[in-house]
Amino acid sequence: MTGDAVRLLLADDHPVVRAGLRAVLETEPGLVVVAEAATAEEAVARAAGGGIDVVLMDLQFGAGMTGSEATAAITARPGAPRVLIVTTYGTDADALPAIEAGATGYLLKDAPPDELAEAVRTAAAGRTTLAPAVADRIMRRLRAPGTALTQRETEVLTLVAAGLSNKDVGRRLHLTEGTVKSHLARIYAKLDVDSRTAAVAAATELGFIRR
Repeated sequence: MTGDAVRLLLADDHPVVRAGLRAVLETEPGLVVVAEAATAEEAVARAAGGGIDVVLMDLQFGAGMTGSEATAAITARPGAPRVLIVTTYGTDADALPAIEAGATGYLLKDAPPDELAEAVRTAAAGRTTLAPAVADRIMRRLRAPGTALTQRETEVLTLVAAGLSNKDVGRRLHLTEGTVKSHLARIYAKLDVDSRTAAVAAATELGFIRR
């Protein structure tokens, strides 16, 4: 970060959301919104252009690159700005890939304005802020790793929840049908269930996936 003000890039495909974020953040001393992006690709390009300290990144942009993919692309560059995820989604399936991609923080859109501003300042300083629900689940995963779903298991169950057959899941993830069945067997054991429907219900209840 250079200069006195923290320079922000707002990346969200909804103009109303960007306007709301701008309205909240520009009332805060030391924060200035210098750019907006309606797609993840635009966010990557604008961040690469310099002059940004923190990117507020949504996760879902419709077609094209996701927020997690954009986060990975942005943070891979030397001297990259920090990325603070600001989203409506707090499941493991959303949060873990974003954090693994290099996000400095993860906040939900219903966070109070003062919490949002503090998270931006925390991110600019290189420290981590996590939404309480996300932090709780990460701690649970660390305390009981045997009960948490791996990223691949989460991907498999997310596609199952979307109604895909084992064959279609395998085709989408470039896995054999047998490998998909093996993943499902491990998922059933971890969640203590015996069917696809029960696994989806349990994983949704635990915040591992969203419907």
